[in-house]
Amino acid sequence: MSNGAERAAAALTQRFLEIYPAQAARVVDNRKPGEIVEFLRAQPLPMASALFQRMAPDMAAQILPRLESHRGCQLVAAMEPALAAALLARVDAEARGRVLDAIEPNLAKELKLLLSYPADSAGSLMDPRVATFHANATVKEARARIRGLRGRRVFDIFLVDEDRRLTGVVALQEIVLARPNHPLAELSSGAPASVHAMSTREEVVEVLNQRRLTTLAVVDLDGRLLGVIRHDALIAAAQEEMSVDIQTMVGVSKEERALSKATFAVRKRLPWLQINLATAFLAASVVGLFEATIARFTALAVLLPVVAGQSGNTGAQALAVTMRGLALREIRLHHWLRIAFKEVNVAAVNGIAVALTTGAGVYVWSQSTGLAFVIMLSMIISMIAAGLSGAIIPMILTALGQDPAQSSSIILTTVTDVVGFFSFLGIATLLASMLPVG
Repeated sequence: MSNGAERAAAALTQRFLEIYPAQAARVVDNRKPGEIVEFLRAQPLPMASALFQRMAPDMAAQILPRLESHRGCQLVAAMEPALAAALLARVDAEARGRVLDAIEPNLAKELKLLLSYPADSAGSLMDPRVATFHANATVKEARARIRGLRGRRVFDIFLVDEDRRLTGVVALQEIVLARPNHPLAELSSGAPASVHAMSTREEVVEVLNQRRLTTLAVVDLDGRLLGVIRHDALIAAAQEEMSVDIQTMVGVSKEERALSKATFAVRKRLPWLQINLATAFLAASVVGLFEATIARFTALAVLLPVVAGQSGNTGAQALAVTMRGLALREIRLHHWLRIAFKEVNVAAVNGIAVALTTGAGVYVWSQSTGLAFVIMLSMIISMIAAGLSGAIIPMILTALGQDPAQSSSIILTTVTDVVGFFSFLGIATLLASMLPVG
């Protein structure tokens, strides 16, 4: 390739990085670490920084120790402190120490503060760079300081007293519209929403759901302002919490990631699989109680999965709606009777509709009115029980102080299988005279 063509390709690459850094990061994530290191070395710092901070966290953690100390420190320093701290937490202690020793002292102090908080705490999510003013400051003074904060996102400014205790918050829009000599205290909307630095991510998401916020203050035990969780971090925390609930509902650890080691995944998943196996044997034992009935009426064995599958889906629907209501704080424990009544009604109506369809299909298949009646009656009973279980199981676990996302699904599967098998085979045993032999 000629020098002119190489320069054109480099210019095109830089232009792509400048306009589409997120798309470029997705492409780079699929390359080998050595290739990524060489690519980052060849790019100007602004382009390399935009790309590096958008890379997958696990890949960025592999790349950082391979970079020259100077370039690695430049890339870390250009990141948001919360993102930089999250990245440094993923690398080994030696590489982390090299970066913290080489970067600017004030930034190193901020990052060490963030690294001292637990991974899922408000302190780990916050940005310690926050614009604070005393209540007696004027709008003119605030505007002058904000102009000096170029390169830093400012949505709100926070008011503190002499001891740095949080007293109020003023939206940037209010400062733009107010008279220059107007005291900030008169623009304050009152005590702002805040969380303690050790508050969990779940508590942060709860505050976000209760109030529309662009920023959330983080304070210590004495109410002193430590930092702020900005809007993008709030949204990321909410998305992370939703993904955690999805994982825990099927027995996967909150800590497991897509690139976690296989040994870690096995250690976290296997206990729940063993528990699920025990519940499966429980359901199988119910079928064993009616072994004679199944041996006499073999058609029952063919139809067992139909009853279990429909009741399982019904319970899963009720469970998903209830879990979402609990996660978004739309419902509380005192709503349990209302939720249960609603889900029973829904399951009853759906059960009748599904039972009619199932009964017609079974009659066409078997030409047996008795068999069609048995499965219809069983379908209605099992779907009502599943809807009720899906509604109250997470409520009961919450009342007991347990995480409803962790085991609701396994308990629900056990209930729906046991009730479905028992109702179908039990009714078939009681109405054996109506069933075709064979």
